[in-house]
Amino acid sequence: MRISGITLPNKRIEYALTAIYGIGIPRAKKIVEEAGVTLGKKPDDLSGDEENSIRRVVEKFKIEGDLKREVSGNIKRLKDIGSYRGSRHTRGLPSRGQRSKTNSRTRRGNVRKTMGSGRKKVEKK
Repeated sequence: MRISGITLPNKRIEYALTAIYGIGIPRAKKIVEEAGVTLGKKPDDLSGDEENSIRRVVEKFKIEGDLKREVSGNIKRLKDIGSYRGSRHTRGLPSRGQRSKTNSRTRRGNVRKTMGSGRKKVEKK
């Protein structure tokens, strides 16, 4: 089953929908309930009518390309107005107040600036 260009994995439908950018587990469960499909069905087991009803409900939300464009537009706006958050995005640092002396490895790309304690091991004779 494909929705907006994404092939859904053959898992329970409420978890398979999370493969689409912008749909998490809570939203996926609401989509399945609104479409009138029983929870626990797999995408291969769905009938044509059920697939179409899920597609109709998913199309109401902003997902995939539109959502990514909106997010990148928001970040670009922050950079353009010169806000603190925008400058943090530009420099690739945490933008929500976390400390950055330590513990920002994922944002900085796992950069380790120092090596150990700085003392060299003395070779034993």
